Amino acid sequence: MACAEYASAQTFPNRPVRLLVAFAPGGGNDLIARVAAQKLTEILGQPVIVDNRAGGGGNVGAEIVSKAAPDGHTLLNISAAHAIAQTLYPKLNYSLTRDLTPVAILGSSPLVTVVYNGLPVRNVNDLVGWAKQNKMVYASGGIGVISHLAMEIFKVAVGVDGTHVPYRGAGPAATDVVSGQVHVMSNTLPSVLGLVKAGRFRAIGIMTEKRNALLPDVPTFVEQGYRDFVMGNWTGIVAPATTPRAIVNRLASDFTSIVRSPEVAERLTQQGFEPLGGTPEDFGRLIQNEVVRFGKAVKASGAKADG
Repeated sequence: MACAEYASAQTFPNRPVRLLVAFAPGGGNDLIARVAAQKLTEILGQPVIVDNRAGGGGNVGAEIVSKAAPDGHTLLNISAAHAIAQTLYPKLNYSLTRDLTPVAILGSSPLVTVVYNGLPVRNVNDLVGWAKQNKMVYASGGIGVISHLAMEIFKVAVGVDGTHVPYRGAGPAATDVVSGQVHVMSNTLPSVLGLVKAGRFRAIGIMTEKRNALLPDVPTFVEQGYRDFVMGNWTGIVAPATTPRAIVNRLASDFTSIVRSPEVAERLTQQGFEPLGGTPEDFGRLIQNEVVRFGKAVKASGAKADG
């Protein structure tokens, strides 16, 4: 077995690498995956092809990769949504911790709450007051993703109700907030930054301890009196569970060098990410901890998903 793994690692990669993104183009996960794929192509000497497989809150892409050949040529970009899904969905056709192996975390980003410009809402308290008097309709990037869970937790915490409209990714969801088809959304900074700066919709709060330098005029939830609302998304790379350790370690080193390189780190920072990187063991511990943390949040919020 060890000899076979060694031989596989020695010949890797011998064809194009497919990097599945479990969400639609235009969201934060897609943005960082495409930056990483471009640079990994240069390092490996083989094309790294980004393949968007949106659906099921990220579970469609995860199931595909969980069943792929464990040779390093099929990878998956995951996010906090995949940790959430382990509790949110009563039945899944894969296990995040059993069927996939961590490679490396790429980065993280905070959540920002944005509203339709036509709404008479300037801050979080305004939103709470408005939602108590009106029928709030809120968007997310899909059932079970962090933008869904954040709004579910928010509703319970402040005592408001609302109708959830899930989309196949952050990009389509943001488009309908801009047009007023839905009223509000909490999503990652990279997925809303450009539209906030362009004035297409209004940011009323960011879920960080301190204000973000990219949106210095947007107050935090904490400073608006909502101290428990510090929440963000993370994104990283996993492979099929039995991928040879030598290949996993090589890819972890490559991805880490990419996101920590001055050029890429600056680019990601300007898009709203905190570049990270690290070992497979580091990422594995994060995944285990997040499955537990989000599991508690899902149960407390009462959020449910079919599947």
